[in-house]
Amino acid sequence: MVFVIVEPCIGSKDQSCSEVCPVSCIHEGEDQYYIDPGECIGCSACETVCPVNAIFDEDQVPEQYQAWVEKNAKFFQGGVTSAVSGKTISSSRPNGD
Repeated sequence: MVFVIVEPCIGSKDQSCSEVCPVSCIHEGEDQYYIDPGECIGCSACETVCPVNAIFDEDQVPEQYQAWVEKNAKFFQGGVTSAVSGKTISSSRPNGD
């Protein structure tokens, strides 16, 4: 089980999710936070603390937010630069799957 952060995070970018993640798989992008699908252990700690209800299991993302599943995956394909650390982040899964 992998979690995805969707549209309500935009404009909020509350850091609660990142602070409780036991494996530090949540990374800040330009407009929202993203969960690395290769590092997420599916513990749901982030989901329970999100004040804007923007985090869902990838299999339970509501229809209106389905585009965010792909947006999250694309964030990690080929590596992106973190808005916070300036480091290049890439999924630990082969081929970015």
